[in-house]
Amino acid sequence: MQLDGFDVVVVGAGFFGAVIAEQVASRLGRSVCVLDRRPHIGGNAYSELDPDSGVEVHRYGTHIFHTNSETVWRYLHRFTEFTGYRHRVFTVAKGRVYSMPINLATVCAAFGRAMTPDEARVVIAAEAAAHGAAGIGNLEDKAIASVGRTLYDLLIRGYTQKQWQTDPRELSADIIGRLPVRFTFDDRYFADRYEGMPADGYIAIFRRMLDHPRIAGHLGVDYFDVADRINPRQLVVYTGPIDRFFGYACGHLGWRTVDFAREVHDVADYQGAAVINYADAEVPYTRVHEFRHLHPERAHAQGRTTIYREYSRFAGRSDEPYYPINTAADRAMLASYHAMTASRPNVIFGGRLGSYKYLDMHQAIGAALKTFELEVEPFFAQQGMHRRDAAARREVLSPLPA
Repeated sequence: MQLDGFDVVVVGAGFFGAVIAEQVASRLGRSVCVLDRRPHIGGNAYSELDPDSGVEVHRYGTHIFHTNSETVWRYLHRFTEFTGYRHRVFTVAKGRVYSMPINLATVCAAFGRAMTPDEARVVIAAEAAAHGAAGIGNLEDKAIASVGRTLYDLLIRGYTQKQWQTDPRELSADIIGRLPVRFTFDDRYFADRYEGMPADGYIAIFRRMLDHPRIAGHLGVDYFDVADRINPRQLVVYTGPIDRFFGYACGHLGWRTVDFAREVHDVADYQGAAVINYADAEVPYTRVHEFRHLHPERAHAQGRTTIYREYSRFAGRSDEPYYPINTAADRAMLASYHAMTASRPNVIFGGRLGSYKYLDMHQAIGAALKTFELEVEPFFAQQGMHRRDAAARREVLSPLPA
């Protein structure tokens, strides 16, 4: 594999890497090679048709596009139209179903009576005060300060324990933000200005983004197997794990991962919603995904549906990292890795794994657009590189497969 004919090597074909590749090719007119160790483009947003049900499934869990950024929304509309889908999530706890995130309907159902918004606020505030939540010392304290004891015990405690395989009283309060409580009957999961599902699926977005004569790529290729073929005048945009890039010299950053158990059922509708959470600690999985509900506008074949049961655990080095644990030790380790990046001026670190941050899709796209503006363009301005003949580039580039 020849890499020296490219101006930029992008490691990772998820949203961050794909946006960088598209911008470099379309705006700078430079050649890009995209590498990904997986056999497909799209990163964790990858979608595909299930062979047994014909339903488009998200291999790495349900992905709903939402954003408040008009810049991101306009950018993505270059590659897809969106449906009017609005995500709604439900939680099963002690044999009953509750709306999530917590809203006035959830509060009324949990306490078994109708309440006004003011009555609900008073009840939750009284429970928070009774817990003494002013002295927040752990995740449990912080959660009760937000939602009160009743809702915490019913909907949060068991789910969190399964997510982290740790008693919430032993988890840092920094792990979660303030849990939202809506004192209205608004049951939308996201409150962002823009929301929807890509009409043709996520994989179509990536195919269109990377369909450019100056973009080529290789799938099923580990960057570290070819890193010695890159020269210092080439820009590398690296979206893999930052600790692996430096050979775990400062230690292994902590991550959570998830496993999915796929099932195909001979019914038209298994659970009636795209995502249902299971809050009880004795239920081993955290949630069940049924992907047909993400596209109600499609004429799905009747009689079969695909679901994924999701299980959470700590990630090993060979596992796919999903959620950074981000302990104080992790943050200190990350600072050490950040200091080491100064020794690699031709490498830009980004994306979820490269920055050790959990990024929603819109955040990854926004970060990539900003990185292109603040780091990629200045790199070439400083290098003073001259454009090669466009026809010569096309001779060495091959289309990127899906």
